[in-house]
Amino acid sequence: MEVVSPINGCSGDTAGKVIICKAAVAWGPGQPFVIEKIRVEPPQKMEVRVKILYSSICHTDLSAWKGQNEAQRVYPRIFGHEASGIVESVGEGVVDVAAGDHVIPLFNGECGTCRCCQNPNTNTCEKMGVNPMKSTMVHDGQTRFTTADERRQPIYHFLNTSTFSEFTVLESACVVKIDSEAPIKKMTLLSCGLSTGVGAAWNTANVEAGSTVAIFGLGAVGLAVAEGARARGASKIIGVDVNSHKSTIGKQFGITDFINPTDSHKPVHEIIVEMTNGGVDYSFECVGGVEVLRTAFLSTHIGWGTTVMLGIHTTPEMLPLHPMELFDGRKVVASVFGGFKGRTQIPHFAKQCILGVVKLDEFITDELPFEDINSAFKRLVDGKSLRCLLYL
Repeated sequence: MEVVSPINGCSGDTAGKVIICKAAVAWGPGQPFVIEKIRVEPPQKMEVRVKILYSSICHTDLSAWKGQNEAQRVYPRIFGHEASGIVESVGEGVVDVAAGDHVIPLFNGECGTCRCCQNPNTNTCEKMGVNPMKSTMVHDGQTRFTTADERRQPIYHFLNTSTFSEFTVLESACVVKIDSEAPIKKMTLLSCGLSTGVGAAWNTANVEAGSTVAIFGLGAVGLAVAEGARARGASKIIGVDVNSHKSTIGKQFGITDFINPTDSHKPVHEIIVEMTNGGVDYSFECVGGVEVLRTAFLSTHIGWGTTVMLGIHTTPEMLPLHPMELFDGRKVVASVFGGFKGRTQIPHFAKQCILGVVKLDEFITDELPFEDINSAFKRLVDGKSLRCLLYL
């Protein structure tokens, strides 16, 4: 099979050929990324090969890279799941996208045929849903990445996407076409963080005008929740974070009140209950800690309060609730990808973003060349960026 090294994107003569390109490879948990030359195989049946133009860094990448869950450790691996790009070629049976289409990857795919995809009440997909254990392609159980040297060592996939590479191969169910007139750099945000947060407010909680909201953790996802609640007309949006700098940042996204838990000896949920005459209508846990989840639950109003869990919980600890506490009418639900069905609903959401229903520019705090990926990760660890876009 012929091997090509494309220059300046898709040259038009790469279909059906192995592509040699650069990728940021993680060789072990927490080890610095190494920019390597790799081989990217052509897409097989129901697969798509995409030229990645932009890839940003999410906290999910961070926790997975650190190897916090031992069961998910597979190396060497190409991480990354929030990106945008152009279809280079498609495999047998792919009809929804074609070479030249602008697309974003979907870590939570949508096959369109399983019972879950056919049910309007869920965005789970039985075949292509989010699966951190999956590291190879469905068609043959193999990877599409290998090292470019004579060893041809397999390099494993991550979250259906693996976008820290100039070219990647995805299941066709994990790619959605977007309007070619849309600003493709900004569309990167829709493949994870922005959709997850805004969708949690719109789809999972269905925040109404005049309602009250508390958000625990003001990273990009938490601030996207705030932006979604603001767009829905929430009357009070309380942000909770141990970083007081988030108080200023949060105001850009609709945060009306801010609480730093370290500034008071009083439990946060008691403060919120007093501020809202009994508790908020909706709380959102965006941290991934059971103590925070319990505080978020206790911050909601009895009778109707809803807590939406968005944080990734890597410990084996169970829900910090007694079953009897749910008899007072409050409930806890989880939200994956903001409840959006990726291939059928994200194109409409993209149009809403283009029209300015929700903000995009304010989420992009840094832009760096792909080679500076380790610096970008450090900025995220240090709390200095919301979304750092790597341009490939």
